[in-house]
Amino acid sequence: MVSRPEPGEYNPYYAPYIDLIPQGDLVTILERQAEETKILLKGLSERQADFRYGKGKWSIKEVLGHITDTERIMAYRLLVIARGDMVDLPGFDENEYVRQGGFDKIPFSKLLDNFLAVRAATLSLVNMMDSSVWTREGVANGSKVSARALVSIIAGHELHHRKIIMQRYIGSGGFPQW
Repeated sequence: MVSRPEPGEYNPYYAPYIDLIPQGDLVTILERQAEETKILLKGLSERQADFRYGKGKWSIKEVLGHITDTERIMAYRLLVIARGDMVDLPGFDENEYVRQGGFDKIPFSKLLDNFLAVRAATLSLVNMMDSSVWTREGVANGSKVSARALVSIIAGHELHHRKIIMQRYIGSGGFPQW
């Protein structure tokens, strides 16, 4: 069982994400999240997926693209640290990644398939790791982080944005109904 990290295993910036994760096995949580996100998003139309709840806010397509890009980056960091590579891993500009991602030009079904493929790859990586690597630490974006903290960040980040989608997009008065 992979459990949540201790506060000293990650930059405090990530605490709000990690605090969202329920207690339990992180692998099981990641598996369940993929299904929950699929159920939430699979029925959205292109028009709904293009919805923005405010000026300058990302569309649902862009939010999903951001979730997927972030998971890819965190999973790469996880791989590097789990393999004992002591290289300092760079940060990334999430807004620039969304700007360059072109997510609004991609059919929503492909974006959802992409998210599910990335999550499957993350789960494959996590399931192949020996229990001895979970507390192994490295440096990402100038801060110390453990392998299990990265898994927690992946889960918490996805949950954070799923809640935003439910509250500010789907739950808003301006959300297209068809």
